[in-house]
Amino acid sequence: MGALVRTARQQGRSAGLDTAVQQGRQYLTFVVAGESFAIPISAIKEIIEYRHPTDVPMMPSFMRGVINLRGRVVPVIDLSARFGRGKGETTRRSCIVIVEIHHQEQESDIGVAVDAVNAVLEIADADIEPPPSFGAKLRAEFIGGMGKVAEKFVIILEIDKVLSVDELSLLAGADTAGQPDHRESEPLPEGF
Repeated sequence: MGALVRTARQQGRSAGLDTAVQQGRQYLTFVVAGESFAIPISAIKEIIEYRHPTDVPMMPSFMRGVINLRGRVVPVIDLSARFGRGKGETTRRSCIVIVEIHHQEQESDIGVAVDAVNAVLEIADADIEPPPSFGAKLRAEFIGGMGKVAEKFVIILEIDKVLSVDELSLLAGADTAGQPDHRESEPLPEGF
């Protein structure tokens, strides 16, 4: 799977692509909860076969856990759950897309669990419409645009906003706030 992204990048370098492609108009398309989405190739490090992440206690529902990626701990986000559609199901076509997120001048790798990877497509600026102002099943800031592919649309994600480190931290805190505190507490005084 990782070869799909590497091949697209190598072809781009070797073919001397025009300015349009160099500006990041190649997108990886994939399916989550029956809908088509796209992420710019420039944000993707690699695609790996789905492997079951290690559970981490007290994590929010959209966090599947962490994986060991060549000695690095990489958190894995369930996009279906992140979009409020419940936990995604794992099939033999499921993959983890490793995305590079920029946060406060640092780069972090985050895995994104998707139902299936489709293809790397080139979508011209002229074929990208602004996100709808109403009726979208996603938060407006998650959508970068609607790319026309054949006779259908693919939702182009603003992946830095979908996987915002600050927001994910806040959500993790809110998700675990109602859970019991397992730290040791002082004993109650006599009579209580």
